[in-house]
Amino acid sequence: MSETLLSREAHDRLRSELEDLTTRGRVDIARSIEAARELGDLSENGDYHAAKDAQGKMEARIRQLEALLLDATIVEASAAAAGGTVVAGSVVGLRYEGDDAVEQYLLGSIEERRPGVAIVSPGSPLGQALLGHRPGDVVEYEAPSGMLKVEIVEVGA
Repeated sequence: MSETLLSREAHDRLRSELEDLTTRGRVDIARSIEAARELGDLSENGDYHAAKDAQGKMEARIRQLEALLLDATIVEASAAAAGGTVVAGSVVGLRYEGDDAVEQYLLGSIEERRPGVAIVSPGSPLGQALLGHRPGDVVEYEAPSGMLKVEIVEVGA
């Protein structure tokens, strides 16, 4: 599995979610399954099947969080962003060639999502092209539709 770059806030939020799911979440699901079992015939018991389905989804999320946190590296984007360099965790304002609009992207994991800001993986072609650059730089990257150029307008945390 590859390394996941997370801010301290996202790491703490995911660790709290994992703790909640492995304690309260498992107890609540066990109670729901037990209550549904008491209703009788399990083959036609919708409550039982719904509770088992919820249990499966919760256990899948627990496994996902455990794997993500195991390979997570905490990044402090604010210090690098203060220097104006694009690093994982930076929020970058980009202007595509031929377009006047500035679009905001967060260079990081989907777990870092914020309202109104699109996510770009640092390992993606755009993410790799942006890393280490500063406002005013123009970078090129290979997109499915061909080569694209973007100007870095601003870098923040």
